[in-house]
Amino acid sequence: MFDKILIANRGEIACRIIETAHQMGVRTVAVYSEADRSAKHVSMADEAWLLGPAPASESYLVADKIIDIALKSGAKAIHPGYGFLSENAAFAQTCADNGLVFIGPPVKAIEAMGSKSAAKEIMSAAEVPLVPGYHGEDQSTENLLQASLTIGFPVLLKATAGGGGKGMRIVDNEEQFSDALASCKREAMASFSDDEVLVEKYLTQPRHIEVQIFADNFGNVIHLFDRDCSVQRRHQKVIEEAPAPGLSDETRKAMSDVAITAAKAIDYSGAGTIEFLYDKDGSFYFMEMNTRLQVEHPVTEMVTGIDLVEWQLNVANNQPLPKTQKQIKCQGHAFEVRIYAEDAEQDFLPATGTIVHLSTPNVSNHVRIDTGILEGDEVSIYYDPMIAKLVVWERDRATSLARLRGALADYQIVGTTTNLNFLSALASHPEFNNEHFDTSFIEQHRTGLSKTKSLVNNSTLSLAALYLMLKEIIETKERSTSSADPYSPWNQVSGWSNNIKTTHQLKFIDPNADEESDESIIEVSVQFNESTLNNRQFTLIINNQPLSISGSLCGNQLSANLSGQHFSAKVIEYNQQLHILTHGRSEVLGLIAQDHTIDTTSANGSLKAPMPGTIIAVHVNQDDEVEEAQPLITLEAMKMEHTIVAHSRGTISEIFFAEGDLVSDGAELLAIEPCPLQSTVDL
Repeated sequence: MFDKILIANRGEIACRIIETAHQMGVRTVAVYSEADRSAKHVSMADEAWLLGPAPASESYLVADKIIDIALKSGAKAIHPGYGFLSENAAFAQTCADNGLVFIGPPVKAIEAMGSKSAAKEIMSAAEVPLVPGYHGEDQSTENLLQASLTIGFPVLLKATAGGGGKGMRIVDNEEQFSDALASCKREAMASFSDDEVLVEKYLTQPRHIEVQIFADNFGNVIHLFDRDCSVQRRHQKVIEEAPAPGLSDETRKAMSDVAITAAKAIDYSGAGTIEFLYDKDGSFYFMEMNTRLQVEHPVTEMVTGIDLVEWQLNVANNQPLPKTQKQIKCQGHAFEVRIYAEDAEQDFLPATGTIVHLSTPNVSNHVRIDTGILEGDEVSIYYDPMIAKLVVWERDRATSLARLRGALADYQIVGTTTNLNFLSALASHPEFNNEHFDTSFIEQHRTGLSKTKSLVNNSTLSLAALYLMLKEIIETKERSTSSADPYSPWNQVSGWSNNIKTTHQLKFIDPNADEESDESIIEVSVQFNESTLNNRQFTLIINNQPLSISGSLCGNQLSANLSGQHFSAKVIEYNQQLHILTHGRSEVLGLIAQDHTIDTTSANGSLKAPMPGTIIAVHVNQDDEVEEAQPLITLEAMKMEHTIVAHSRGTISEIFFAEGDLVSDGAELLAIEPCPLQSTVDL
């Protein structure tokens, strides 16, 4: 076995490979870009080498740098993972030329399957069933149109060098053809530097089913059963499962036999996937072959108990397959969902941001999480926005779906927009549960899968108000403990104060309401008496309705009793918002500082903008003396005004912005030189 390998990838797949390599006693070399200096895969590997700047074109796609690092580090082989250089025949050949083992298929197999049109010619010669189409060299618009007319609309235009849903267009009629072809070619050239396309008959209600195959260097080829990857958005997979539901034993065997035939036709070796389109009449057609490890390989591992990365290393080390076909069993049912930083309500627009809070379900034999992201990491603009793959296993499909719904409910992410709510809706959709789906499922059921926007409820408002008041009590106590005279009556938090207010007004922004409506701003009145600070019990007035609430706060974990009903929630304060996280539910409230100042003053007396906006008024001048709660600056943001007030008595030492200036979130607005320590007011 290799004593050291280099992983030419990043993120979750790099971590996945490192984990198995370490279990096998193989040392690992990671490579990373400047954007990935603190990435999880860097810390997991035995050693890590810098590739270059953040863009993949200057780091993870620079083959010469990767080869050079492999040679200098003493690595004997390179695992490419998926994406990047994983299906690059030239890179595989360069590895061989430098005495490095490419942990993947032979160069000729990659070349054969690298072009979709060439692959279909090979499969046709091997009598593998193909979707009717044109895969020839004549790329003129006239010829491709004539081929489409012969096949019959609708047709699918597909970049021959494509992948990941890029360079694909569905054309319903002759009138759409020219524009669709031009668009398809432009995208193909931009993505793959190759604008050649093929034309296929577009099946209107197909499923996307694939067969995992494995081969060694001794002519042994086996399959590890099938997966269904039909539920997609923009031709990219969202949820995968194994085995594919609803197939007859005859169809399943026929599909597996064809997959093995396809692999043998190109003298394949290593892990590969044969992808099929399965029509509602039971027929199936070869679509393409992926000459690498698939993103969704964990569902196959869950139902077979086989570590596919371990098999890859064994085969690359010129060992025979560890098992025969008869020894491989498919047990139970597994699902994988891809958790992305993206906005499902905005056509799955990719999102960025820093993961400020991350809480995941407990990992077990039934729940697996493959990820390269840790709390505090940034989802950047440079790479695919996948955060993690959540995989579950159970004895049957229905039970596995229930397990998936529970695991998704336990997944919490704050700091970027994610598709968690969308995935939960998908896993709960009755049509998906009843196996009524095809590749157009998301498009057909978009309304039912979208989040229903409703105004924030009183329970969420109550938890938010309780959190803010308990937090203020804790911070007041901490300030008193650190004061010069902790025995001073001014620093007591027992409820005594010279002029303590018995009512506080809190204001929140409901993000689900129309910004210009009266419902967008919500006021909560908090009332308490002398004993409140000891027993942590408050009376809330919400929409003229009195509610009694008490509870405790430990870090960000809130325990509350609201009028006899118990709640447990995590509350994350970030970017002038409160994220109220309960089991399977996430609510967000915007904060407006009024007589209860939240997170606008730092320890040195500076005040910061709670969100991006425009300065519409500066109420003070430099060297002015100000009192606690005195208005300083008014900021307009989200079509509303927010007044920043003084946290304590002091003197304005510097003002950084003027009326009309634009400010970013967290920008320092002005600085206050605090007065000498004196009496303060509790809460």
